[in-house]
Amino acid sequence: MNALPTALTKTIAPWPASVQSHFHTIRAAILSAAADTPVVGPITETLKWGQPSWLTEVSRSGTTIRVAWSDRRPDQIGIYVHCQTTLVATMRDLYPDAFTFEGNRALLSPLSAPLPSEPLDHFIRMAQSYHRSG
Repeated sequence: MNALPTALTKTIAPWPASVQSHFHTIRAAILSAAADTPVVGPITETLKWGQPSWLTEVSRSGTTIRVAWSDRRPDQIGIYVHCQTTLVATMRDLYPDAFTFEGNRALLSPLSAPLPSEPLDHFIRMAQSYHRSG
C-alpha cells in the first residue's frame, strides 16, 4: 500500500488508536477499490477542510470521500461525501442497519465495532464511480 502522505499522518497523529485503526481500514478499502477499478484511475490523497480526503482527480469518475473524527463525537468515525449526491440515501435504503446516517452527507460508524466491510466497500465503489453512473 502507498505510504500515507505527511499531511494526513500529521492530521491523524493525535487521534486515539481505535480511530486510527478504523481510519487505516477505510483508507485501505478506498485504495483497494480504486486499484480494482480501471475507470477510477489513480487516487489523490489530500486534506480538504482539514480532513483526510480521497479524490478521483485524474479520471473525475467519482466524488470526494472524506474521513472525519472529532472530540464532539469521540465514539464514532464519519465517512463523508458531497451532500448533493444520492450516495447516502442509497446506502440508507440498501444497508439501513450498517451505519448511522447524517443527512445526505455521511455514514457514521461506532469505534466499538468493526467496520461493516461489504457495505463500506460498496459505498466506496459507488462514490469512486459516481459521475460515471448515469
